[in-house]
Amino acid sequence: MEFTAKQIAQFVNGQIEGDENATVSSFAKIEEGTAGSISFLANAKYTHHIYETQSSVVLLDKSITIDRPVNCTLIKVDNARDCVARLLQLYESMKPKKEGIDGLAFIAPSATIGEHVYIGPFACIGEGAVIGNGTVIHPHATVGENVKVGDDCILYPHACIYHDCQVGNRVILHAGAVIGADGFGFAPNMETQHYDKIPQIGNVIIEDDVEIGANTCVDRSTMGSTYIRKDVKLDNLVQIAHNTDIGAHTVMSAQVGIAGSTKVGEWCMFGGQVGIAGHIQIGNRVFLGAQSGVPGSIKDNQTLIGTPPMEQKPYFKAQAVFRRLPDMYRQLNDLQKEVERLKGELAGRE
Repeated sequence: MEFTAKQIAQFVNGQIEGDENATVSSFAKIEEGTAGSISFLANAKYTHHIYETQSSVVLLDKSITIDRPVNCTLIKVDNARDCVARLLQLYESMKPKKEGIDGLAFIAPSATIGEHVYIGPFACIGEGAVIGNGTVIHPHATVGENVKVGDDCILYPHACIYHDCQVGNRVILHAGAVIGADGFGFAPNMETQHYDKIPQIGNVIIEDDVEIGANTCVDRSTMGSTYIRKDVKLDNLVQIAHNTDIGAHTVMSAQVGIAGSTKVGEWCMFGGQVGIAGHIQIGNRVFLGAQSGVPGSIKDNQTLIGTPPMEQKPYFKAQAVFRRLPDMYRQLNDLQKEVERLKGELAGRE
């Protein structure tokens, strides 16, 4: 697919400086640009790259000043990052979509398959499963018994949905994602001296427009459902335990772990490796910095970091003190020795 600078400018409502007939057919970082590619510049500290880039077209934030000639065609916009996102979405939507069922796929006789579906080789669709219209199931993906998958979903290779789970429309499951594995439920048995497994008889319900990263796990509930609400985005290697409820529009970076029976509100953002205890409630619009550990409930509209989490300003002040602890410890020892010496002198005078 090839586009001219003029077509792109019309699509993003930008202002052209240079050759409006310059054509592009690929995207590239500005420092790695080649002829025929489009790049973007949204941060002034990278401005030096625009004088050297070989990209044919560069989307440029209007707030950035260019003080000498460049070889590329510029398209000036209010927000270059947003414009690139829109262009990437357009580019992706124009790719041809696969359809048809590969002869090496297994589909149970009682499964229901919608229209314009693609099912790749060695994919497995279980008894009673329902696959919606336009859904793409890549090789080696597994859809268990009585699973319902909505319209226009994508299941990448080795994604696995266990029995009885439900997936909404326009959901993306990346490679190795596991939906509906057993929750971590075991009870110690002192008579037999081992753990008894607690059957996990619930399911997972994923609502519309959710994206779940590679090797992320969402466990089925002990009873009832584990919920991933609409428009949630989970990065790779995230663990969502049984009976949790993740609110709409919440996003989580890699290696976040949510313990069981916790409710997370809407529009939350969690940095990498955040850990959240079980049986608590996180409010709406809570922002947690990377590696925060959350032992208790948090109210709405807070930005926190650390373990236990605190507001950013006190946290960074505490970290500054923490770095000084070795010196402070030596000073304390010296003071203690001085006090003991003075006590000795006073005792000698009495």
